[in-house]
Amino acid sequence: MRLYLVRHPKPDVPAGYCYGRTDLPAIGADIERVLAALRHRNLPGAMPVYASPLQRSAVLARRVSTAPTFDARLAEMDFGAWELRHWDDIDRSEIDAWSADLLDYRPGGGENVMQVAMRVAAFLADARCADHAEALVICHAGTMRLLHALALGGTLRAAALRAAAEPHHIGYGDVMTLEI
Repeated sequence: MRLYLVRHPKPDVPAGYCYGRTDLPAIGADIERVLAALRHRNLPGAMPVYASPLQRSAVLARRVSTAPTFDARLAEMDFGAWELRHWDDIDRSEIDAWSADLLDYRPGGGENVMQVAMRVAAFLADARCADHAEALVICHAGTMRLLHALALGGTLRAAALRAAAEPHHIGYGDVMTLEI
């Protein structure tokens, strides 16, 4: 199975803010930029489209498919009380605690990385069972990193740690191809 992972267009939020699970709209001009880039890539046309239900992913899914499947397991991590706070305003000791325990610490009382990894792994297992040759998945950078780490194999904890420790270099609208 081949998965084309697409990061959502740029959300309408000032730079430097934590916005994991917050349901933000995408910036209109960036939606158009990402659509044009996807058209330029000439991705296969008749494949199923899965997407996070958060607006910044859903708007793109509705533009590329007449019948996208929205799956909450593809949503970004819930940062709890950190959501919509500027990263500089989050107490350094909390960020250090998360850095010391990447998998099990719950930033802002939200989800921990293992919880996110379990739901993303469940999505991937169901996608494999659907037996599609290819699928387009519109989601978030964290979700993409987890899907990539899961595709590499190993235990769920090892994949989650790879994803959490990996530097974030996935731009808005970037496409990653996975062979599963």
